[in-house]
Amino acid sequence: MHCGTYDAGVDWRPFTVPNLISVARLCCIPLFWWVLFGLGDRWAAAVVLGVLGATDWVDGYIARRFDQVSELGKILDPTADRLLLLVGVLGVAIDGSVPLWIAVTALVREGLVALVAVVLAVLGAHRIEVTWWGKTGTFAMMFAFPFFLAGGSDIGLAEAFKVGGWFCALVGLPIHYYSALGYVPAARAALRAGRSSPTEDQ
Repeated sequence: MHCGTYDAGVDWRPFTVPNLISVARLCCIPLFWWVLFGLGDRWAAAVVLGVLGATDWVDGYIARRFDQVSELGKILDPTADRLLLLVGVLGVAIDGSVPLWIAVTALVREGLVALVAVVLAVLGAHRIEVTWWGKTGTFAMMFAFPFFLAGGSDIGLAEAFKVGGWFCALVGLPIHYYSALGYVPAARAALRAGRSSPTEDQ
């Protein structure tokens, strides 16, 4: 969950490998929809969605390991995560490969967090860093939906993937909501800090 003002202590550094990976992930969102609904290939769509979810760990690792953390990356990475999860959940729900209540529960959480982030940004709150619980919940859900999609395909291991989808969802959803509650005190602190900070004109 990111919102608020620029952190002067970190460069924007737009042309870093992690930022390029985040942009590539965003550009591949239409590819997922085309494979799922254009080609009608659930297995291939599941692979695309799973790879896009797994690369979230890759860009974060590269940013930390090679000192390529940037202000732009702190915006791009969670934005890519949120859009991928929203689009993935919606696509798999429309396809009918996932139980509707799981899809709705995931979408409600993402929608609420996105709405709060926008409101806090408008109110001038400082940036809120993504927590470990938030990243863990997102990571689990990013694999739950590709697994459900693969479970609805005609490959030989479909049932095993369906079990994997249930496991990731039943573990990831509670963590996902727990992490959202954890942002409440952080949001209050960020809002207070934003309101008490001097403006650029002062």
